[in-house]
This record gives sequence, C-alpha cells and structure tokens, in this order.
Amino acid sequence: MAVLGGGIRPTKAADKKTVVLASMGPVTGNWDPTSHTTLGQGNFEKFVFNALTRAPMSDGEPDKLEPALALSWQLIDRNTFEFKLRDGVKFHDGKKFGAEDVKATLEYSSDPKRPAASLCPGKVDVEIVDHLTVRLRTEKYGYPASTWRFISSVIPILSAKDVADPKILEKRPNGTNAFKYVATNGDQNVLHANDDYFGGRPKLDEVIYAYVPDANTRVLGLLNGQYQIAERLEPEQYASLQGNPKVFTRKGLTTENKYLHFRCNKPPFDDPRIRLAACHSIDRSQILELMGEAALPSSCYVSPMKFGYKDIAGYPEYNPDEAQRLLTEAGFPGGKGLPPLEYITSIGFYPKTKEYGELITAMLQEQGFNVQLTVLEPAAWEVAIYRRADGQGQGHMCDVGWMTPSPEPDLVLRPNWQSKAALISGVNDPEIDAVLDKERNAATPEERLKILTEETFPTMAKKVPSFSLFSALTFHGAAKNLEGAVYLPYGPIDLSKADLV
Repeated sequence: MAVLGGGIRPTKAADKKTVVLASMGPVTGNWDPTSHTTLGQGNFEKFVFNALTRAPMSDGEPDKLEPALALSWQLIDRNTFEFKLRDGVKFHDGKKFGAEDVKATLEYSSDPKRPAASLCPGKVDVEIVDHLTVRLRTEKYGYPASTWRFISSVIPILSAKDVADPKILEKRPNGTNAFKYVATNGDQNVLHANDDYFGGRPKLDEVIYAYVPDANTRVLGLLNGQYQIAERLEPEQYASLQGNPKVFTRKGLTTENKYLHFRCNKPPFDDPRIRLAACHSIDRSQILELMGEAALPSSCYVSPMKFGYKDIAGYPEYNPDEAQRLLTEAGFPGGKGLPPLEYITSIGFYPKTKEYGELITAMLQEQGFNVQLTVLEPAAWEVAIYRRADGQGQGHMCDVGWMTPSPEPDLVLRPNWQSKAALISGVNDPEIDAVLDKERNAATPEERLKILTEETFPTMAKKVPSFSLFSALTFHGAAKNLEGAVYLPYGPIDLSKADLV
C-alpha cells in the first residue's frame, strides 16, 4: 500500500480489479456483528456475511424476500417458522455451512445481553431438523414466529465454531458472502474476492472500504480516481456531478427517517409536555426547503419503504402558541427556568445536518429553549448518541437516522422506543410498550397494519419520545467504468456482480 494525497491508494497489478469505496461511516474494530448497531460497520459487513434471506426492497415491492442462505421458508404454526437451507456453501475459513450455524447464530444474536438483540423480535430457540432444515420456535417467549419473516434478511449468519469462541469472533469477520476480509490498514479495510462464493466468483478482485468522514474529500477522491465510489454526497455535490462524463450519479429513497431524539430519562425531556413544546417550535417546512432533493415529507415514525407506513393524523406541527401553552403548563413560562440544553449532531455523515441543526437550534431558542448545538465528526458522534452503561447519554437531544435492511417496522420501533432498549431516547413508557407489543403479537398482517396505524403510531405521536423530521434520500457518485453495482435502500452496495470495464 502507498500513501497518496492523504489517503491510501492500492498498489495495483496490471490485471487486478480494485474498487475503493469512500464510506461516511467508521468500523469499530470489534468484528462480532452482534456487538453493535452502527450503520457504517453494518454496510461493511454486508460484503462479508449473508443472512437467511435477502430483501432488495425495490420500488413497489418493499416486502419481497429472495433466497440467500435459505432457499425456502414457511410458517408451520403460530410459534414455528421453518427454513430450508442452501447446500454446498462454505464459510471463508473453509467450514461447511449448515443448520448448526443458523442455530448458534440466532440463539446468540437474540440473547438480550447482545446489543444487536434489539434487532430481533425476541429470544428464539432453533431446532435442527436435519443438516439443511431448521425450525425457529417462539412459544416459550410469548410472541408469534411470523415476526422472523422479515428479520431473516437482517441477522448475519455466523459460523457455529466462531460463536463458541467470542474472542475469535471479535478478531475477524468470517462469513459466506462474495468478499472475504483480509486486513485493516488504518481507516481502510481490505476485502478480496471469495473464489468459493455460491453465487459465483466476483469479477472484482479487491474492495477497499475506506472511512472518509468529509464529504468534500470523498468527492475530490472520486474525481481524481482515488475512489471508485463515494457515498452520502451532499445534494449540491450530487447536482454538480451530474453531466460529468467520468461520473455516474444516483439518487434513491431509503428505509431511513431522520429523527430529533429527546433524552427522555433526563430533565426536562422526561416530561412529554416539554417534548411536545419543542416539536411545536420546529417548522419542518423550512427544513424540507433547506434539504431540497435529499428529503421527503413524512409524519410517521417509519419510512415509506417500511410495512405499516402512513402519515399520522394529528402529528405535531409548527405552532408557537401551543408550544408556549405547554411550557407554561409544565411550569416554564416562556422557557424560564429550563436548564441549558445540548443538541448533538454530526457533520459528513448525513447531508446538511449542521445547517438544519442550526435552523432547529434557532427555532427552539426563539421559543425560550436555551439550546447549544454540538457538531461532531462521525466517529465521535456515534459514541455520543448511544446511552452508556449507566443509562444516560451525552446532551439532551440527538440528530440520528435509523436505516435497517428489511421492511420490518419493529427494526426501527423497538430499538428506539421500547423501554428495554431505547438505545438513544431512554424512554420508559408503559403505554408505548403496550402498543408496541400489541402490534408485534398480532395474529395476521392485516390486524398488525390496523394496530400500527390506529394505535401504535398515534400513541407515539402523543408522547413524542422523538420527533420524525423527514424521510431521507441518499446520493452516490461512482466511476463511469464501474458497472453492475447495486445500491440498496438501506445503505450497503452490492458489488458481487459489478465489474470495471
């Protein structure tokens, strides 16, 4: 590897096909996929790991699943879901894939002690029927097995041998996907083509996943050939690259909403009236105008790409008079007596977070909230947003999105607002918990949809543990000679069929 222009450019053999992907998100260095819920590392892991199914989430078919490590699946009864597995698959270390790996992975990942358990509907027992058949059983844990349908596209399947030794699991990622991990060089992680990939060896020989937190640096590197893909462009960068003969540009709606999360277990936002007052202080139309093509209006707690999406009737709108009424009712007329508040946001990870953060800060200050904005680069921001072991988190408000690889709404709802998780907000509200459990335990998709739209979302809009600002679109730029890349609406880029021509 050779240092060039502040980054690391691969030394290429004449016939070696290498793609350098400039990512907005860092990886943690702990390669156990159950150890985190961070977007950047999750995107990286998609190169290495497969799940049981794949959710392409294409327009018009957000709830469609495709085979991956499972070839077929069926609901046996309310508490039993069966998967038939693909034969002939190998892990990158040469171990043959089978039912024991699915059992070890799902029982480990759904353990409440693991951070990624917040992505699972609950604990699960996995029965091995034979080497290529498993049955997921949920009766012991009191929820329907059908909730694993969409989650089957989310959980990376690990080797049972690795799960048995978490220290090995932490040291290197060992999956079954098209690329295998080779090395870490500073902020770059090197992947090589998997010769034994069941979908056929990739045409690319090497992918370098580079953490480049600054959007301008990502674009400059794309233009000078240092990077072949630049993700999370700013809207103005996307517009300026259109028409450039050397660059391909792409825009797409994502599974992600952007939220202003309140620290609900910390004064003053432990009072729903103060949270509502803050929401009524924010004019979202001004944020949408600032965001331009990067945002879609939304008054729901999930993206339009998710099952159950529907704008919520009575969702808090800009209303300064109502904000003042609520502040007075809560004992803080005109905001007098409120403590100083810290609002945490990032720069370089999402488009225009600093700009609309300044806008929101000014709006809140106008209504009497004593708010100061803290802008952090992505690695520091990812540490700051999550609650610590003591249950507390930095500041009082956080700007965070939540992008998940499935149409399953609970992947957003339960990690963020169910009391046992509430990874950022810290909300602990029995009424919210009850309506979350009720929709999860619905007997049919139709019943579940009705509960989501008529009970779950309206209850959350009344309590506003977080304020959904808009649904997000993302922008990518790529070298014109890169063909066959698939940009998934939840962040990862599939290069298994890509080629440099």
